[in-house]
Amino acid sequence: MPGMSGRFSTVVKAKISKLLDRAEDPAETLDYSYQKQLESLQNVKKGIADVVTAKKRLQMQSSKLEQSVVKLDTQARQALSTGNEELARVALERKNVAQTELQSLDTQVQELEAQQQKLTDSEAKLRTKIEAFRTKKEVIKAQYSAAEAQVRISEAATGVGESMADVGLAMQRAVDKTEDMKARADAVSELEAAGTFDDLTQLGSGEDDIDKQLRELSSGAAVDDELAKMKAELGSGGGDAKQLEGGTEASA
Repeated sequence: MPGMSGRFSTVVKAKISKLLDRAEDPAETLDYSYQKQLESLQNVKKGIADVVTAKKRLQMQSSKLEQSVVKLDTQARQALSTGNEELARVALERKNVAQTELQSLDTQVQELEAQQQKLTDSEAKLRTKIEAFRTKKEVIKAQYSAAEAQVRISEAATGVGESMADVGLAMQRAVDKTEDMKARADAVSELEAAGTFDDLTQLGSGEDDIDKQLRELSSGAAVDDELAKMKAELGSGGGDAKQLEGGTEASA
Protein backbone atom coordinates (compact mmCIF):
# COMPACT_ATOMS: atom_id res chain seq x y z
CA MET A 1 0.00 0.00 0.00
CA PRO A 2 2.89 2.46 0.48
CA GLY A 3 3.39 2.35 -3.27
CA MET A 4 -0.27 3.15 -3.90
CA SER A 5 -0.30 6.01 -1.38
CA GLY A 6 2.86 7.49 -2.90
CA ARG A 7 1.40 7.28 -6.38
CA PHE A 8 -1.87 8.86 -5.20
CA SER A 9 0.07 11.69 -3.55
CA THR A 10 2.05 12.28 -6.75
CA VAL A 11 -1.11 12.39 -8.87
CA VAL A 12 -2.82 14.83 -6.48
CA LYS A 13 0.24 17.09 -6.40
CA ALA A 14 0.43 17.05 -10.21
CA LYS A 15 -3.26 17.99 -10.49
CA ILE A 16 -2.92 20.80 -7.97
CA SER A 17 0.22 22.09 -9.69
CA LYS A 18 -1.60 22.14 -13.02
CA LEU A 19 -4.53 24.06 -11.51
CA LEU A 20 -2.16 26.56 -9.90
CA ASP A 21 -0.35 27.06 -13.20
CA ARG A 22 -3.63 27.90 -14.88
CA ALA A 23 -4.67 30.29 -12.10
CA GLU A 24 -1.30 32.01 -11.81
CA ASP A 25 -0.97 35.49 -13.30
CA PRO A 26 2.73 36.22 -13.99
CA ALA A 27 2.23 39.98 -13.52
CA GLU A 28 0.57 39.50 -10.12
CA THR A 29 3.26 37.03 -9.05
CA LEU A 30 6.05 39.44 -9.98
CA ASP A 31 4.35 42.34 -8.18
CA TYR A 32 3.89 40.18 -5.10
CA SER A 33 7.58 39.19 -5.14
CA TYR A 34 8.54 42.85 -5.50
CA GLN A 35 6.40 43.79 -2.50
CA LYS A 36 7.97 41.04 -0.40
CA GLN A 37 11.46 42.31 -1.29
CA LEU A 38 10.45 45.84 -0.31
CA GLU A 39 9.27 44.46 3.03
CA SER A 40 12.67 42.80 3.49
CA LEU A 41 14.38 46.09 2.72
CA GLN A 42 12.23 47.87 5.28
CA ASN A 43 13.15 45.24 7.86
CA VAL A 44 16.86 45.80 7.17
CA LYS A 45 16.41 49.56 7.54
CA LYS A 46 14.57 49.01 10.80
CA GLY A 47 17.47 46.83 11.99
CA ILE A 48 19.94 49.58 11.15
CA ALA A 49 17.85 52.09 13.06
CA ASP A 50 17.75 49.77 16.11
CA VAL A 51 21.53 49.32 16.03
CA VAL A 52 22.14 53.05 15.72
CA THR A 53 19.76 53.72 18.62
CA ALA A 54 21.57 51.20 20.83
CA LYS A 55 24.93 52.67 19.85
CA LYS A 56 23.74 56.17 20.73
CA ARG A 57 22.62 54.99 24.16
CA LEU A 58 26.02 53.41 24.80
CA GLN A 59 27.77 56.56 23.62
CA MET A 60 25.68 58.61 26.04
CA GLN A 61 26.64 56.30 28.88
CA SER A 62 30.24 56.46 27.76
CA SER A 63 30.13 60.25 27.77
CA LYS A 64 28.77 60.25 31.31
CA LEU A 65 31.48 57.85 32.43
CA GLU A 66 34.14 60.04 30.86
CA GLN A 67 32.81 63.01 32.78
CA SER A 68 32.74 60.86 35.93
CA VAL A 69 36.37 59.81 35.38
CA VAL A 70 37.42 63.43 35.05
CA LYS A 71 35.42 64.38 38.12
CA LEU A 72 36.85 61.52 40.23
CA ASP A 73 40.36 62.37 39.11
CA THR A 74 39.81 65.98 40.18
CA GLN A 75 38.34 64.91 43.51
CA ALA A 76 41.29 62.59 44.16
CA ARG A 77 43.72 65.42 43.47
CA GLN A 78 41.81 67.79 45.76
CA ALA A 79 41.70 65.22 48.57
CA LEU A 80 45.39 64.49 48.20
CA SER A 81 46.24 68.21 48.19
CA THR A 82 44.37 68.60 51.46
CA GLY A 83 46.23 65.65 52.94
CA ASN A 84 43.27 63.30 52.91
CA GLU A 85 44.95 60.37 51.27
CA GLU A 86 42.24 57.88 52.18
CA LEU A 87 39.59 59.94 50.40
CA ALA A 88 41.90 60.32 47.43
CA ARG A 89 42.32 56.53 47.32
CA VAL A 90 38.54 55.98 47.29
CA ALA A 91 38.17 58.49 44.47
CA LEU A 92 40.91 56.78 42.45
CA GLU A 93 39.32 53.35 43.01
CA ARG A 94 35.99 54.65 41.65
CA LYS A 95 37.88 56.22 38.79
CA ASN A 96 39.41 52.87 37.90
CA VAL A 97 35.98 51.18 37.95
CA ALA A 98 34.57 53.88 35.71
CA GLN A 99 37.45 53.55 33.32
CA THR A 100 36.93 49.79 33.14
CA GLU A 101 33.24 50.30 32.33
CA LEU A 102 34.24 52.95 29.83
CA GLN A 103 36.54 50.55 28.02
CA SER A 104 33.75 47.95 27.94
CA LEU A 105 31.32 50.49 26.51
CA ASP A 106 33.85 51.54 23.90
CA THR A 107 34.21 47.91 22.85
CA GLN A 108 30.42 47.52 22.57
CA VAL A 109 30.13 50.75 20.61
CA GLN A 110 32.77 49.53 18.18
CA GLU A 111 30.92 46.23 17.75
CA LEU A 112 27.67 48.08 17.08
CA GLU A 113 29.39 50.33 14.57
CA ALA A 114 30.72 47.26 12.77
CA GLN A 115 27.23 45.74 12.80
CA GLN A 116 25.76 49.01 11.55
CA GLN A 117 28.22 49.13 8.69
CA LYS A 118 27.49 45.54 7.80
CA LEU A 119 23.74 46.18 7.77
CA THR A 120 24.23 49.37 5.76
CA ASP A 121 26.21 47.46 3.14
CA SER A 122 23.54 44.74 3.04
CA GLU A 123 20.83 47.38 2.71
CA ALA A 124 22.66 48.98 -0.22
CA LYS A 125 23.13 45.62 -1.98
CA LEU A 126 19.52 44.65 -1.36
CA ARG A 127 18.26 48.02 -2.60
CA THR A 128 20.30 47.66 -5.80
CA LYS A 129 19.03 44.12 -6.25
CA ILE A 130 15.41 45.20 -5.72
CA GLU A 131 15.77 48.08 -8.15
CA ALA A 132 17.16 45.68 -10.78
CA PHE A 133 14.32 43.29 -10.07
CA ARG A 134 11.78 46.10 -10.45
CA THR A 135 13.18 47.06 -13.85
CA LYS A 136 13.29 43.45 -15.01
CA LYS A 137 9.79 42.88 -13.62
CA GLU A 138 8.34 45.73 -15.66
CA VAL A 139 10.10 44.47 -18.79
CA ILE A 140 8.74 40.95 -18.26
CA LYS A 141 5.23 42.29 -17.62
CA ALA A 142 5.37 44.36 -20.80
CA GLN A 143 6.64 41.36 -22.79
CA TYR A 144 3.94 39.14 -21.30
CA SER A 145 1.20 41.67 -22.12
CA ALA A 146 2.50 41.98 -25.68
CA ALA A 147 2.66 38.19 -26.08
CA GLU A 148 -0.83 37.86 -24.61
CA ALA A 149 -2.21 40.45 -27.03
CA GLN A 150 -0.43 38.74 -29.92
CA VAL A 151 -1.99 35.41 -28.96
CA ARG A 152 -5.46 36.95 -28.84
CA ILE A 153 -4.96 38.57 -32.25
CA SER A 154 -3.57 35.36 -33.75
CA GLU A 155 -6.46 33.32 -32.35
CA ALA A 156 -8.97 35.80 -33.76
CA ALA A 157 -7.24 35.78 -37.15
CA THR A 158 -6.89 32.00 -37.38
CA GLY A 159 -10.17 31.13 -35.69
CA VAL A 160 -8.66 28.93 -32.98
CA GLY A 161 -9.91 31.07 -30.10
CA GLU A 162 -12.91 30.17 -27.95
CA SER A 163 -15.22 32.75 -29.53
CA MET A 164 -14.21 31.75 -33.03
CA ALA A 165 -14.63 28.11 -32.06
CA ASP A 166 -18.25 28.90 -31.05
CA VAL A 167 -18.79 30.62 -34.39
CA GLY A 168 -17.36 27.61 -36.21
CA LEU A 169 -19.67 25.25 -34.32
CA ALA A 170 -22.71 27.45 -35.10
CA MET A 171 -21.82 27.39 -38.80
CA GLN A 172 -21.44 23.61 -38.73
CA ARG A 173 -24.86 23.26 -37.08
CA ALA A 174 -26.41 25.50 -39.77
CA VAL A 175 -24.84 23.38 -42.51
CA ASP A 176 -26.14 20.18 -40.92
CA LYS A 177 -29.67 21.59 -40.66
CA THR A 178 -29.58 22.74 -44.27
CA GLU A 179 -28.53 19.30 -45.46
CA ASP A 180 -31.31 17.69 -43.40
CA MET A 181 -33.86 20.08 -44.89
CA LYS A 182 -32.66 19.30 -48.43
CA ALA A 183 -32.89 15.55 -47.80
CA ARG A 184 -36.43 15.96 -46.48
CA ALA A 185 -37.44 18.03 -49.52
CA ASP A 186 -36.06 15.34 -51.86
CA ALA A 187 -37.97 12.66 -49.93
CA VAL A 188 -41.25 14.62 -50.22
CA SER A 189 -40.70 15.08 -53.96
CA GLU A 190 -40.04 11.40 -54.41
CA LEU A 191 -43.19 10.40 -52.49
CA GLU A 192 -45.24 12.91 -54.47
CA ALA A 193 -43.93 11.50 -57.76
CA ALA A 194 -44.81 7.97 -56.64
CA GLY A 195 -48.44 9.02 -55.99
CA THR A 196 -48.33 8.35 -52.29
CA PHE A 197 -50.14 11.57 -51.50
CA ASP A 198 -52.92 10.81 -54.08
CA ASP A 199 -53.81 7.52 -52.37
CA LEU A 200 -53.96 9.31 -49.08
CA THR A 201 -56.38 11.88 -50.56
CA GLN A 202 -58.71 9.23 -51.97
CA LEU A 203 -59.05 7.50 -48.66
CA GLY A 204 -60.76 10.55 -47.28
CA SER A 205 -60.68 11.66 -43.77
CA GLY A 206 -60.05 8.81 -41.35
CA GLU A 207 -61.05 6.00 -43.84
CA ASP A 208 -58.59 3.23 -44.58
CA ASP A 209 -58.81 0.28 -47.02
CA ILE A 210 -60.76 -1.95 -44.66
CA ASP A 211 -63.38 0.74 -44.07
CA LYS A 212 -63.75 1.17 -47.82
CA GLN A 213 -64.30 -2.55 -48.42
CA LEU A 214 -66.87 -2.78 -45.65
CA ARG A 215 -68.68 0.22 -47.03
CA GLU A 216 -68.81 -1.36 -50.49
CA LEU A 217 -70.12 -4.65 -49.08
CA SER A 218 -72.84 -2.86 -47.14
CA SER A 219 -73.89 -0.91 -50.20
CA GLY A 220 -74.10 -4.09 -52.37
CA ALA A 221 -76.21 -5.93 -49.78
CA ALA A 222 -78.66 -3.05 -49.59
CA VAL A 223 -79.08 -3.04 -53.37
CA ASP A 224 -79.68 -6.79 -53.42
CA ASP A 225 -82.30 -6.49 -50.68
CA GLU A 226 -84.13 -3.72 -52.47
CA LEU A 227 -84.08 -5.64 -55.78
CA ALA A 228 -85.50 -8.75 -54.15
CA LYS A 229 -88.23 -6.68 -52.51
CA MET A 230 -89.09 -5.08 -55.78
CA LYS A 231 -89.30 -8.48 -57.52
CA ALA A 232 -91.60 -9.73 -54.82
CA GLU A 233 -93.92 -6.78 -55.26
CA LEU A 234 -94.06 -7.22 -58.99
CA GLY A 235 -94.64 -10.93 -58.65
CA SER A 236 -97.68 -10.40 -56.38
CA GLY A 237 -99.46 -7.86 -58.73
CA GLY A 238 -98.74 -9.64 -62.05
CA GLY A 239 -100.01 -6.80 -64.27
CA ASP A 240 -97.37 -4.43 -63.53
CA ALA A 241 -94.82 -7.16 -64.13
CA LYS A 242 -96.29 -7.99 -67.50
CA GLN A 243 -96.58 -4.32 -68.38
CA LEU A 244 -93.06 -3.90 -67.41
CA GLU A 245 -92.01 -6.93 -69.40
CA GLY A 246 -94.23 -5.78 -72.39
CA GLY A 247 -92.86 -2.33 -72.22
CA THR A 248 -89.51 -3.85 -72.15
CA GLU A 249 -90.22 -5.96 -75.21
CA ALA A 250 -91.85 -2.96 -77.08
CA SER A 251 -88.97 -0.86 -76.35
CA ALA A 252 -86.79 -3.70 -77.57
